[in-house]
Amino acid sequence: MIKTALSRAGSTFLTSRALRDARRTVHAARRRLRGARPTVLYFHQADDPYSHVAAQSLRAIADRYALDLVPMLVSPPEDSAAPERAMLRAYALRDAVRLAAEYGYEFPADASAPDAELVALCNSVLLALIAKGMFVELAPIAGHALLAGDAAALHDLAARHGASTPDAVSQRLAEGDALRKRLGHYLGGMFHFEGEWYWGIDRLCHLEERLAEAGLDRMPKGARQIAPRRDLRLANYSKGGPRLVIDYWFSFRSPYSWISFPRMKQLADHYGAELRLRFILPMVMRGLPVPRVKRMYIMLDTKREAEKAGIPFGTVVDPVGAGAERALAVLHRAIGLGRGEAFAELGQRAAFADGIDLASDEGLYDVARRAGLDEAAVRAALADESWRPIAEENRKALFAAGLWGAPTFRVNDMPAHWGQDRFWALEEDILGIVGSDA
Repeated sequence: MIKTALSRAGSTFLTSRALRDARRTVHAARRRLRGARPTVLYFHQADDPYSHVAAQSLRAIADRYALDLVPMLVSPPEDSAAPERAMLRAYALRDAVRLAAEYGYEFPADASAPDAELVALCNSVLLALIAKGMFVELAPIAGHALLAGDAAALHDLAARHGASTPDAVSQRLAEGDALRKRLGHYLGGMFHFEGEWYWGIDRLCHLEERLAEAGLDRMPKGARQIAPRRDLRLANYSKGGPRLVIDYWFSFRSPYSWISFPRMKQLADHYGAELRLRFILPMVMRGLPVPRVKRMYIMLDTKREAEKAGIPFGTVVDPVGAGAERALAVLHRAIGLGRGEAFAELGQRAAFADGIDLASDEGLYDVARRAGLDEAAVRAALADESWRPIAEENRKALFAAGLWGAPTFRVNDMPAHWGQDRFWALEEDILGIVGSDA
């Protein structure tokens, strides 16, 4: 009981707007006392597809905002922060093609994971570009050459602009990795500004909003952002078309699953799609690590994404372990009774917005009752282990789709998308099937 109360209070405080605003005020005051210019750090991983997309926004950021933009080179994340690395690499190459096109940038359609020798050459060129103050202009060219496997183009850049020594590159990578770790992150393609992290193009909108609030935007108030946030369109479409089935993998311990669920229901309802709930055990309960630094970033990132989506988030009681297993048992029974969507939504909200302990009888039975399930149904569910092979089947299907995390979704067995920030891609797939009246 005490642990639950502490979790509620701690998570509410950690994700509160008051704490965030106080931290921002302190950072701004320290900067003014030092007489320093506002500085955005950009951490670039040469062979990371998302870094390549993000690098193409740097010129626009530098031109629009009154700040110093400092690029840093970093290595790939550690294994603990990037489980299933081979699948991540393959998915990122596929996803980045769609992401770049969505934001008006380029990405080699035939991109592949580059070999270590080519990555080393690219890093040597990038470090030379940083030294010459030319990274913003030429990093996208170097990135394209690397991902396209164009060694000749990289050698040409080295001949024209220089290439740093391997020792110099190793030193700068180590410095970049150390700074990234000290500031509290683990990925490439990341922006950092005065205590907060922003992942690539997908979170640039949050950075832009903060820079504007700080009075650093040179454009008139209300001007379109460089990378506006994408979300549901809910377009008009030609009804009576093909049947739509959305596979939706989610976890009761994933904050991103919770803030995706109401929008997934809205999307499925709008397009008349069958929503197939494919529940899975949390990553950590499947033997996949989730380091503390990653959990902390996810909490704070989910909060700002939830605010944009108008979804409550922040009063959390972690359901890992018994809470998740009990919720999955009841969900399995609820699906058979036609109450699956109601229980899934209320259960996730309970864990991440209402601070309800799903491991307790009081919490679980309350959620089930509000989802339309009586006590007898809950008792029967908790005595039934048949949900376990279903969760394992769903996990295998998820891996067969080339992914491992939640939320993941696809329509009509098309390539799957990972993350609550990919509804625009799922909706594009849907409209490609049913047609749009727009």
